[in-house]
Amino acid sequence: MSDAATTDLYEVTMAMSYLREGRTGPATFSLFVRELPPDRGFLVAAGLESALDYLCGLRVGPEDVGAFASALHRPPRDLEPLLGLEFTGRVRAVPEGRIVLAGEPLLEVTAPLPQAQLVETYVLNQLNHQTTIASKAARCVLAAAGRPVVDFSLRRTHGPQAGFQAARLGVMAGFTGTSNVAAATALDVPAVGTMAHSYVEAFPTEEEAFRAFARCHPGPVTLLVDTYDTESGVHAAARVLRDLADRGPGSAVRLDSGDLGALAVRARAVLDAEGLPDVRIIASGGLDEHGVDELVRSGAPVDVYAVGTRFGVSADAPYLDSAYKMVEYDGRPVMKLSSAKASAPGAKQVFRRPGCVDVIGLADEPASGDGRPLLETVMRSGQRTGTSPTLDECRERFAADLAELPPAARRIRAPVAPRATHSERLSALADQVRRGIEEETRAAAARLRGPERTVYGSRRSVLR
Repeated sequence: MSDAATTDLYEVTMAMSYLREGRTGPATFSLFVRELPPDRGFLVAAGLESALDYLCGLRVGPEDVGAFASALHRPPRDLEPLLGLEFTGRVRAVPEGRIVLAGEPLLEVTAPLPQAQLVETYVLNQLNHQTTIASKAARCVLAAAGRPVVDFSLRRTHGPQAGFQAARLGVMAGFTGTSNVAAATALDVPAVGTMAHSYVEAFPTEEEAFRAFARCHPGPVTLLVDTYDTESGVHAAARVLRDLADRGPGSAVRLDSGDLGALAVRARAVLDAEGLPDVRIIASGGLDEHGVDELVRSGAPVDVYAVGTRFGVSADAPYLDSAYKMVEYDGRPVMKLSSAKASAPGAKQVFRRPGCVDVIGLADEPASGDGRPLLETVMRSGQRTGTSPTLDECRERFAADLAELPPAARRIRAPVAPRATHSERLSALADQVRRGIEEETRAAAARLRGPERTVYGSRRSVLR
């Protein structure tokens, strides 16, 4: 079974009906985030590369048809119209690493309607999750105010794939390493790690544990000092580190629990008194941008921040209010009018002026003034239009966008997100389509009432 079956059932039922009814004209769907989560001043676009890999490889095979048939309790022959379906469409998207705002399309798919519909779930899954984690990573880097941040999230992420993505997205946002060995190897970034409390507990004393670890890993070495009494652990680590003539730069002690700010101050005092000013302090244990921000504001002498669970699952905002809505079918602009969930019609473009001043316009309108378009054509006729960007390129793109973002949007506490506006042409089209829908709705209601009035009138005239 291929990834074609990794979809919601209603995508299959709609695609089948479209095929049966001959509705196979080109449809454009726009993927966007309606509103930012609380305490978010921006989002970082991510997940596009995974989505493109999926679209390039999409092909509905016999096993997929069998899965669809089983789910619908129908014979496989009923689902055979889907057999062999591939993605042959076009994709325009915001490249990974680019900062985006609420309401802006991250991606637009234009393809025969059954294809564009069937891919909705997988594409949403990839962009929703990875944009969430990339945005969390960016805030952790901002909170650290120039100090290194590393990823310790693998054991708490929602599966190995999510763990790999978290490591990659952290690096894209500026992390300097990850504990995930597979990700570090694949991404060519430093693998980082120390020891667990169980290692210390396996020896009679902390100092014996530290010396044994140092014999196996002569340097640089990081020693976990809070298994029992943290200050005592720092003293033991200092004795071991002082005796390591070849420890080299980069050795550290790690604080993983308790009042990290106060413990960091005491640890720094001990290390300095022992003649170890070059030994760094690493802080971990339930940290995300909020905890990091508090430590930085307090002046805690922490040199490296390790973020795990709260980063890897974006604990305070684990999802996005994202949507994948049809905006055009067979040349006809369409829109949804539901309360609080209205969508704007037509294929779109986002034009960005300096300072992250964004205007959402129609895809075919020219940029005004110094606005530059954000969406690029990344797939045509079901094939990528170019090579995948490197992780370094994504990271550079993010850093450049972050530098342009208003300070209020970068704040960790009570950020103020910029709001994109609509161009005059997009606003005019939305008004036109809305009026057309409302007129048709009124006309349909009148048609339904018409026969009832005639019958009632006839009865009244007979009775008279």
